[in-house]
Amino acid sequence: MSIKEFNLPDPGEGLTEAEIVTWKVKAGDTVKVNDIVVEIETAKSLVELPVPFAGTVTELLVPEGETVEVGTPIIAVDTAGGAGEGAPTSVQQAPAAGAVEPGIEGSPAPKMAAAAAAAEAEEQIEEGKIGGTTSTGRTAVLVGYGVKQTEAKRRPRRPGAGAPAGGEGGVAARSQSPFPAEPAVAAPAPAAQPAPAQPAAAQPAAPVVAREGGARALAKPPVRKFAKDLGVDLAQVRGSGEGGIITRADVEAHAAGGQQPQAPAAGEPAAVSEAAAYQAPAFARSGEREQRIPIKGVRKMMAQAMVDSAFTAPHVTEWITVDATATMELVERLKKDREFKDVKVTPLLVLAKAMCVALRRNPEINATWDDAAGEIVVKNYVNLGIAAATPRGLIVPNIKDADQMSMRQLAEAIGALTATAREGRTQPADMSGGTITITNVGVFGVDLGTPIINPGESAIMAFGAIRREPWVITAADGTESIEPRWVTRLALSFDHRLIDGELGSRFLADVAKVMEDPARGLVWG
Repeated sequence: MSIKEFNLPDPGEGLTEAEIVTWKVKAGDTVKVNDIVVEIETAKSLVELPVPFAGTVTELLVPEGETVEVGTPIIAVDTAGGAGEGAPTSVQQAPAAGAVEPGIEGSPAPKMAAAAAAAEAEEQIEEGKIGGTTSTGRTAVLVGYGVKQTEAKRRPRRPGAGAPAGGEGGVAARSQSPFPAEPAVAAPAPAAQPAPAQPAAAQPAAPVVAREGGARALAKPPVRKFAKDLGVDLAQVRGSGEGGIITRADVEAHAAGGQQPQAPAAGEPAAVSEAAAYQAPAFARSGEREQRIPIKGVRKMMAQAMVDSAFTAPHVTEWITVDATATMELVERLKKDREFKDVKVTPLLVLAKAMCVALRRNPEINATWDDAAGEIVVKNYVNLGIAAATPRGLIVPNIKDADQMSMRQLAEAIGALTATAREGRTQPADMSGGTITITNVGVFGVDLGTPIINPGESAIMAFGAIRREPWVITAADGTESIEPRWVTRLALSFDHRLIDGELGSRFLADVAKVMEDPARGLVWG
């Protein structure tokens, strides 16, 4: 037998490890060059990897849920006989777009891999291409092929289980939006009815709940994590939510060995809302007083980046209170404007534009400290970062050349950034090269905070909640009155090595002036 091992390739962006999330194949499956075989999670994104040779899968060398270093063998393939007569034992050419290997049912190359492979069908693999070797000796992979196009799919780990067979189909659960709206009030979940516990030896093996077409159990990411913490296999749980979705109450009832809530009748609302599904696990119900969560992936990278930033750049934070009534009025007008009917318009859009305008007047804010070269690098472009809280952790994708965009273009870019982050498929390139960041804590009802600068940048703006508050209005004749106005607060943290108090204050004041009077942006812009 001619066995080849596929090593975990370099995912790029200086990352050295990745977690095996979902196997798309199992031992005995036949694969072709560029077939997607595994989904991995790096510290920055979810990526699907294609296999660089054809043959029959003999073994999955790494189980799902395990984090491995770049270069570690993850799958073994017998290339003798390959995926058909005369199959090569190394990558020489990729299949044509949409091609299906003869004699293999249901194994067409993924659309993205096939489209890119078609352009290379007549050429041998070059240096740096999939299956080839880069100048550094690492096996290259077409990471762009495997960009995640749907939501993340995880299955709960089973204690003591080996490498599970992959390739299960199903519908992925949708992650919570990084910019959540006010959650709707939903009917409370029916209380679980615990049954008397049986001795372990007397308990029958839990049957797997039959699902149409062998579909994967449907559950939201927090429910999957809750089930994993309790050691519950979701394949054994019957969902009572709308469309058969497994809810937190279903998992609790199954773990207690009791009766699960009944699924709602047709036309009735689901028992648990999406907001309720994102509650933290209750240790009292699980019987544990502590919970240990592995530090890995995006959360691990975020923690290290925040530590590096906090203890490298001397932070200074300034606050300002802003009458945002004119901003709120502008938002309402834009929502009714035909030019903006297909995009989401929020006060965040106005703040983003105000910062781009203020950066033209204070370009030294848009800079970075190059300690190695002993230089301050002023950027003549604005890659505007938007901090996004996702179930995988905090990420900061950025909008390239935001300063060159119109309000409509900026609104579209923010919408696309939000949707991509929500689906868990923000790519490393979208999170690199940022020059200044906004963190919108106001969506959580928080008035303000002291943000930590994103590494590689020199300033970050925190945007607080907008509320109706009393405000002193001074008329032209000097008389004063108190009126209810829309009021918000902004906080700017900056690196005091290159931004002094005067420059930071001028920039913050300019942003506030545009928020108070958006027409000023036309004059300054």
